[in-house]
Amino acid sequence: MDIILRGHDYKYAVEQMLLTLYPEERPVYPGSPSGDDCVSVTLRRSGRFVTASCRLVREGRTAFGRAQFACGRARERTDEMRLEQRIVKLAFYRAALAHGHEKPVWGSLTGVRPAKFFANLVERDGLSPAGAERSLVRDHGVDPDRAALCARAAAAARRVRDLLAPEDVCLYIGIPYCPTRCDYCSFVSVDAPRLLKTIPDYLNALEREMAAAAKAVEDSGRRVVSVYIGGGTPTTLSAAQLAGLIARTREYFDLSACREFTVEAGRPDTVTAEKLAALAAGGVDRVSVNPQTMSDAILAAIGRRHTVQQVLDAVTLVRRGGDFTLNMDLIAGLPGDTPESFGDTLSAVLALAPENVTVHTLALKKGSRFLTEGAALPDGDAVGKMLDAARKRLTAAGYGPYYLYRQKFMSGSFENVGWTKPGHENLYNICIMEELCPIIAMGAGGSTKLTAPGGALKRLMAPKYPKEYMERIEDTCLAKDGIRRFFDNAPKGE
Repeated sequence: MDIILRGHDYKYAVEQMLLTLYPEERPVYPGSPSGDDCVSVTLRRSGRFVTASCRLVREGRTAFGRAQFACGRARERTDEMRLEQRIVKLAFYRAALAHGHEKPVWGSLTGVRPAKFFANLVERDGLSPAGAERSLVRDHGVDPDRAALCARAAAAARRVRDLLAPEDVCLYIGIPYCPTRCDYCSFVSVDAPRLLKTIPDYLNALEREMAAAAKAVEDSGRRVVSVYIGGGTPTTLSAAQLAGLIARTREYFDLSACREFTVEAGRPDTVTAEKLAALAAGGVDRVSVNPQTMSDAILAAIGRRHTVQQVLDAVTLVRRGGDFTLNMDLIAGLPGDTPESFGDTLSAVLALAPENVTVHTLALKKGSRFLTEGAALPDGDAVGKMLDAARKRLTAAGYGPYYLYRQKFMSGSFENVGWTKPGHENLYNICIMEELCPIIAMGAGGSTKLTAPGGALKRLMAPKYPKEYMERIEDTCLAKDGIRRFFDNAPKGE
């Protein structure tokens, strides 16, 4: 689609809305409109208002949209730019609705973190939480049920933020190995048997990075409050390797202030009593066993290579193996699934009474077999029914939403929601989704995200693939000193 910008250069804001409304389209900047498919977005500043107007031409028909804010509303230029981008997107969104586009459940919101948008309405725009929820529905077109989800997730984030100190950080340790690769997956993970033999060398390199990161954390006066070992599938490692990894974590980092220690045991076919004993002995108190579905036929269709019975057996082992908080992941929108069969999955999982249930919406990710080879997937209406059922049944069972996020190319442009029994929220998940504190990441593909008061932000990226990571481990370790330099130069909190 041709895109014309007048009075501004907010390309990213317009492209986000284009991707949300018309995911099959790609932006083209011709300089002047041509053809039937064109969107022109103009930003004008008058004495009283900043106004965005949009002219959308598509399929031979023209529609218009408009949004504005009062000039005195923004105190600083950064706030003004944020509001300008907001009305640019709103004008495009309203033009699309006027053209006949079906209203998305998240309205004009395009970002990954809806709860953070909600928090900005409260903290920057001065609305009450109830007023922010009303604004989502009235001003941004968000479905009332989604606005309520957003408000509850934002409240959970506020509670966590109030408990954090300026020096607090979370640790992420990545294990990019899996027994097999799921067809929907695009994560960096290794599953070929010959490559699994590289695990000992990978762990040696990881230990070197952990030592470098620990020194930077200590030198910068940071305090670790959460550890999350993810993947891949960390329980692809042997019991001895898991025990060694946890021991090295405790050796290098001061975990005296740590409030939780999570390990993903995501694939039920990797869970054994010996591995769970190693986790419990190392002080791990949270694990994930992720079936995605409780249908053997659908498991086979997505390449999971395990059965529902193995899920049940794994949960039994977890309950016997220690005092673990258990999370179980589900995916709405898998091939062959229906609202009825997804309801059966919900029933089976609720019967197991995990403390956390994370309900994902299938996203077609680059590199996944679903995208490269195709798959017969449920339509957006069916996925919406699955998510509505999950929301109602989890709420009735005593769970509440505590974090949520969105991704590109999700079925129906819906969301992923973490649900929890009271008092069992995962601190790490909230911190990373709402950007409440720095995340110190280690391992292949690790993305360290450093934050400080005033909005200062820096990323440190590790090489993506295990082989490259091991070959460049010296450079990765040296880069970890950037943690200390960042905090030495960043604004100090109160």
